[in-house]
Amino acid sequence: MTRFPLALAAALALSLTACGGDDDKKGAGTPLTPTPSSTPSTPTAASTVPVTRTADELTKALLELNDLPSGFSQEKDESDDGSKPFSSSSSRCKTLVKYLNATKAPGSKASVTRTFTGGQEGPYIDYGLDSMGTAAEVADLRDSYAKAVDSCTKVTLKTEGSGNTSMKVEKITAPSYGTKPFAFRLTGTSGPKRGLEYTAAVTGVDDVILSVGVLAGQGGELEPATEAAVTKARQVLKTA
Repeated sequence: MTRFPLALAAALALSLTACGGDDDKKGAGTPLTPTPSSTPSTPTAASTVPVTRTADELTKALLELNDLPSGFSQEKDESDDGSKPFSSSSSRCKTLVKYLNATKAPGSKASVTRTFTGGQEGPYIDYGLDSMGTAAEVADLRDSYAKAVDSCTKVTLKTEGSGNTSMKVEKITAPSYGTKPFAFRLTGTSGPKRGLEYTAAVTGVDDVILSVGVLAGQGGELEPATEAAVTKARQVLKTA
C-alpha cells in the first residue's frame, strides 16, 4: 500500500536541505531511470480464484538495488513504532489519513516494501507489494484509495522535533502501467517542510496491489519507477 514508509518518515526527521523549497529540491538527488527488461503486456481478464502469495514470493518480485541506476543505496528496514504522522480535522480526509498512516494495505494477506535513496538529499523511493488474494479485492481497494484522494484537499504532517506541515493533496496523471493505475501528490504549503513533495502511484498486478512512492524527487522519477516495478512483478509473479 502506498504510504510514507518508515524509512521515508525517518528521513523527514533529518535536515533534508533539498526539501526547503522548490529551487533547491529540483537540483538535488540522483535521477531514477531504471530500464525494464521487457515491455509490459496488456492486462487480460484475471481469475476470480483466490491466490495465496508468501512474503518471500513478494520480496523476490520487488525491484532490487541492481535494478536501479548507480548512485542509489538501499535503506535498512525499520521496525514499526506505531507512529501516525498524518492527521486532518476534516472527516472527508479520514480514509486517506488511515491509508497514509498504514504500514500495509487493509486486508492484505502478505505485505513487503523496499526503500532506496539517491543520497542524503533524496530522492527516497519506496516500492510496496500487497497480496490481496484476488484481482477484485485489488480493484476495490484501489477504488477506495482513489476516492479518498478525491475527497481530501489537505492533510497535516507531523515530524518529530520540527512541528506540523500542511500538505496539499491533488490527483495527478498516473503512469499507465498495471491495472487501473492512479497517482497523487502531496505538497508542503506551510510549516517546516514547506516545498516538500511526495508523489505516489497505486496499480494492480492481478491479485497484488503495487505501490510506488517518491519523496524529495526531481519530478520525473514516478513514471520509470512504476514501469520497472510493474514489469518485474509480472515476470516474477507470473501474472498476465
